[in-house]
Amino acid sequence: MVDLDRFRAWAAGLTGTESRDAAKSVLVIGLGRFGTALAVTLVDLGVEVMAIDTDQALVDEWADRISHVRVADATSAHVLDQLGVDSFDAVVVAIGTDVEASVLTTAALVDVGVPNIWAKAITSQHGRILERVGAHHVVFPEQEMGERVAHIVTGQVDDYFQLDAGFVLAEMKAPADLIGRRLADTDLRSRHEVTVVCIKPDGGSYTYATAESVVRAGDHLVIAGSVTAAASFAERATH
Repeated sequence: MVDLDRFRAWAAGLTGTESRDAAKSVLVIGLGRFGTALAVTLVDLGVEVMAIDTDQALVDEWADRISHVRVADATSAHVLDQLGVDSFDAVVVAIGTDVEASVLTTAALVDVGVPNIWAKAITSQHGRILERVGAHHVVFPEQEMGERVAHIVTGQVDDYFQLDAGFVLAEMKAPADLIGRRLADTDLRSRHEVTVVCIKPDGGSYTYATAESVVRAGDHLVIAGSVTAAASFAERATH
């Protein structure tokens, strides 16, 4: 099952370069599960998307869902140059288990001068190679999803999103000792080094948390903090 919220987060990252200019066009290379989910999500976000793959069957399958999709060998700098890939605001190398093709494609994109290259890696070694040949951003979707699910299946959190190596957002049921209290009176930041970002009443919708927000029975909290602090608070919340 594809986690579209997760892909929307990646897509949101793709649509903002370091200069904060919005990316309006993205080329996705590789129509596996990651590439197709990413391409479709970008289309839904209103981004102009071209997708390419070497498999004619995959291209035919997604032609009705992605407006610009074609068969092409992305390992060839000449082919990429003919496609005008340097005109896209961002290019994603979404090639799966073929590490050689992934690396050659990334190198070819560098050769034709693509300014914003995102590449999927399946191992840390693969990721290091992609960085060395010139990828500007390397993502590890399987690893990130595995880490997320690991936190969820422990029962300590309902959802988990790692923003970088040391900082996370986590959703969990409100601990019993917070029920009926204003957040201003809990000293969570000084005592537990976490901040409540949002509160969702049972059956309701999320709202921004403020110092005056009162935690009610059945509420779900989204907290922000370091990996260690969030894990410690989540463990405490289940006891």
